[in-house]
Parts: sequence; structure tokens; C-alpha cells
Amino acid sequence: MNKDQVKGQAKNIAGKVQEATGKLVDSKSQEAKGTKLKVEGKAQKALGDAKEVVKDARDAVQDALK
Repeated sequence: MNKDQVKGQAKNIAGKVQEATGKLVDSKSQEAKGTKLKVEGKAQKALGDAKEVVKDARDAVQDALK
């Protein structure tokens, strides 16, 4: 697990909390900010996942060449 995966998941969770809080207090602004944060978190986690796949592939190639 890399830092982008961790930070992305944290943003996603924070966004869910902010979105739920916005719904609870009937604040469309807070809901929108929460949704935006969730999307940013999912994108960052996806970037981290892609980096992890590339790293795993690189390691597999290096192991195969040994």
C-alpha cells in the first residue's frame, strides 16, 4: 500500500462524513464539498492503485531476469 492509496482513502472517508453532515444540517454547500472530496479521494486512490500495479509488474520483471 502506498501513500496515494492511503491519502485517497482518507479523503474518501472525510468526504463521506462531510456529505452526511451536510445532509444532516440541510446544507447543500457542505454536501457538495463532501462529494467533491469523495471524488478527489477516489481519484487519488485509483492513482495509488495504478502505481502499485506498475511497481508489482516491475518487480515481477526484475525477478524473472534473475
